[in-house]
Amino acid sequence: MAKGVTVKVEGLKELEAALKQLPQANAKAVLRRTLKEAGEPIARTARALAPKRELYLSESIDVSPKLSSRQTTIRHKESPVEMYVGPGPDPAGHLQEFGSGPGHHAQPFMRPAWDQNKDKALETIANLTWVEIEKTAARLAKKAAKGK
Repeated sequence: MAKGVTVKVEGLKELEAALKQLPQANAKAVLRRTLKEAGEPIARTARALAPKRELYLSESIDVSPKLSSRQTTIRHKESPVEMYVGPGPDPAGHLQEFGSGPGHHAQPFMRPAWDQNKDKALETIANLTWVEIEKTAARLAKKAAKGK
């Protein structure tokens, strides 16, 4: 039986309120930078854990807002900003992660990478989002002052 995962994150309402004070394009850019930074340690760990027989697999692991056309069925359309961590469009990634039957057992690399880095990723998102909001607000204020 699979074990459930519970994550408690506090302060999201305050973050959301601060993001809403920024122009939408700037708020999205803040979130993209933050999520990319938070995803990098997961990607590094996944590259290190990926089977080395298929070197292309570890080299294809990246943090990106884009999915291949084959992967787009997993998009969450209600989310204004999305960032994905994982192997590129080659289907070998999920076959390695989950196995493909007798003779080719699962060799997980993404789930262990998440498990090892999830706390740090969530901490990075919480802390870096505030830093990025403050930097962006300061840049916008400076730009507005020059325009007067």
